Amino acid sequence: MCDVPSVGGHGCPRLGHVYWIGGGSGAGKSTIARRIAARHGLRLYATDDVMSDHASRSSLEDSPLLSEFVAMDMDERWLNRSPEIMLETFHWFRGEGFGLIVDDLLRLPRRPPVIVEGFRLLPHLVKPLVTVPGHAVWLLPTPGFRLAAMEQRGSVWTIAGQTSDPQTALRNLLERDRMFTERLHEHTRRLDVPVIEVDPNVTEDALVDRVTESFGL
Repeated sequence: MCDVPSVGGHGCPRLGHVYWIGGGSGAGKSTIARRIAARHGLRLYATDDVMSDHASRSSLEDSPLLSEFVAMDMDERWLNRSPEIMLETFHWFRGEGFGLIVDDLLRLPRRPPVIVEGFRLLPHLVKPLVTVPGHAVWLLPTPGFRLAAMEQRGSVWTIAGQTSDPQTALRNLLERDRMFTERLHEHTRRLDVPVIEVDPNVTEDALVDRVTESFGL
């Protein structure tokens, strides 16, 4: 794994070819990253796509919250706990497995450059790795934008529909994700990292242009 300097240092030179897009769920991270990668010939690394692999590579010692989550049934995960507890105990929100993302990126060739995206890219974990501040940006969606995006891609019931009370599970999930986005607002302000707020009036083309500009591509 990369030797990580303190926040405010010069980042990790071995990851100087990496561009980062973090943010809340439903913000359009995957779509924006895919379009920028295609336009500029970048390699795309989607953290959602490797979650199963990372879960299988994680140990109880390194990822205790993940182990607890895996042992739960769907109602225990999404119905029987409050959104607040769901937020505080969700393993990826707590940074478990982030080291596996870094390990994966370090194993990739330096050419072409890599664009990595996903909600797992927490500001306090990413910032110490970034050599150029503009090479990491966080997309923070409004609740209205997030719900519309989830409905449009047909995933709004994917998790909730597997519980005994889909309506309640959906409310819990949306509230958990709202609080996660609020937490990202707080952390990005405190760490002074680039942020783009995403609302229904922001077009996909405009988001692509703004992220591209931040990256200096």
